[in-house]
Amino acid sequence: MTEPLFPCTLVGSYPQPDWLIDKDVLRGRFPPRTRAPELWRVGEKFLVEAQADATRIAVQDQLDAGIDIVTDGEINRESYSNFFANALDGIDFKNPGQALDRSGEPVKVPRVVGPIRRKAPVCVDEVRFLRSLTTKPIKYTIPGPFTMAQQAQNEYYKGEREAALDYAAAVNEEIRDLFAAGADVVQLDEPYMQARYQKALEYGIEVLDRAVDGVKGKTAVHICFGYAALIHHRPGAYQFLEQFAKSKIDQISIETAQSKLDCSVLRQLPDKEIILGVLDLSTQKVETVEEVKARVKKALEYCDAERIILAPDCGMKYLPRDVSFAKLKAMGGAAQELRKELAR
Repeated sequence: MTEPLFPCTLVGSYPQPDWLIDKDVLRGRFPPRTRAPELWRVGEKFLVEAQADATRIAVQDQLDAGIDIVTDGEINRESYSNFFANALDGIDFKNPGQALDRSGEPVKVPRVVGPIRRKAPVCVDEVRFLRSLTTKPIKYTIPGPFTMAQQAQNEYYKGEREAALDYAAAVNEEIRDLFAAGADVVQLDEPYMQARYQKALEYGIEVLDRAVDGVKGKTAVHICFGYAALIHHRPGAYQFLEQFAKSKIDQISIETAQSKLDCSVLRQLPDKEIILGVLDLSTQKVETVEEVKARVKKALEYCDAERIILAPDCGMKYLPRDVSFAKLKAMGGAAQELRKELAR
């Protein structure tokens, strides 16, 4: 399927309905690294059905807003990473470990006590369900191996690099199955490549390339400064970004709206598609079409239009649904106007 110029997508999450998840509990804590069933308002007996209904709502909102590459909104998840990290062998689920969040706060994390292995596909059913809901291209997101290794207490491997490489092997197996199930794009979420950039400089690209080695399909990586609702400070530049130029990844997802990023760094990624964050998620103020267009035009000074994909800065799960929908509509409207302007 041929995508239009400036195709629009989500980074990953979309707001879950209040009847599905307890937003007060969600906002009152950092994203869980271990399983957190207390977040769900629906009992276990009806949870799968409720999550499916909520996913239908998220997909329809995207279609109504003019989104071109659709996600499932991560509706079934307690956080972007814990669903996958806790589905692997090698984890002691009964006795979690502890590690520092990117904010510096200690949080419970998976405790690695044996070799990390993927015992079975984790997300294939979700991709098949998403594929059944739309004929548009679909993107599915999973946590990246570098980030998962940073969000774990390692009691088995010699070092974090060795743990990350085994996480990467598990991710590689999953990616192959996700493409076979119908995904058009698979995105790896790697926020800790920015949060722990010194370690990422040592072995981040090696681990990322292992995760996508030999896969047949378009891959993306998302790197950010953290959820705007939880991490309020935004630096004006990435400490780890241009390094992706040497990676096997096809698309790089970055935030530019809240951070007012100097887009000249895009010159360092001449062969990559750029998922450009153009919606500021630190505020419930809905951007105008002109504001979104201005953010895109900053990037156009350094990146060909054919390589730009529009998206929010990060996941939208902490915003009200009506605000998120309105922001997506503004983004879709900006894309339409930019297409017309370039056609002239």
